Amino acid sequence: MEAAGALFVEQGYGATTLREIADRAGVAVQTIYFVFRNKPSLLKELVDVAIAGDDDPVPTMDRPWFAEVMTAPTAESALAALVAGTRRTLERIAAINEMVHAAATTDPEIRELWPDQEDPRYTVISTAAQSLTKKPGASPAVPADVAADIIYAVLSPELFLVLTRDRAWPAPRWERWAHHTLSSQLLVDNGPLLVSEETRTP
Repeated sequence: MEAAGALFVEQGYGATTLREIADRAGVAVQTIYFVFRNKPSLLKELVDVAIAGDDDPVPTMDRPWFAEVMTAPTAESALAALVAGTRRTLERIAAINEMVHAAATTDPEIRELWPDQEDPRYTVISTAAQSLTKKPGASPAVPADVAADIIYAVLSPELFLVLTRDRAWPAPRWERWAHHTLSSQLLVDNGPLLVSEETRTP
């Protein structure tokens, strides 16, 4: 899966062959067929593992980091846990997500892997927003559905790539920026962002 992920991102899904993946992984191509059956199944498994961080069949909302978001005593601590957990996920999945979207525009077989349904990323964020907006420190002016939309936009894989890949921000800098941006929108009594901290600290 590591070899497949690297090649899919480097070359694109359609341009990558199972033979190339096998060569990079140092295995026989028959091994890939035996384990994954075909290239679409390999892609599906790659995406699932990248989202979760492992191959355990545990949904995101049952993961320890998400439990920390839900059980945090304040809105601020919940937001910090949400941004930190999302950063770890985006570091694994953002580039793969972009590749999948590009492949799905031309390959109906890829579209069939994820049939039309509510965006699972929004489901996770909406659940977090429902909890966060009820905690001490949350702005009473922002309802949960609006909070979910704001979080969904700021923590998007597209924006993560714009800043960390295209603009070469280190991931910790993105995390500080995302946390402050969301704090200013969703929390009360949010302090000012220190320019020196944001622009000079790697």
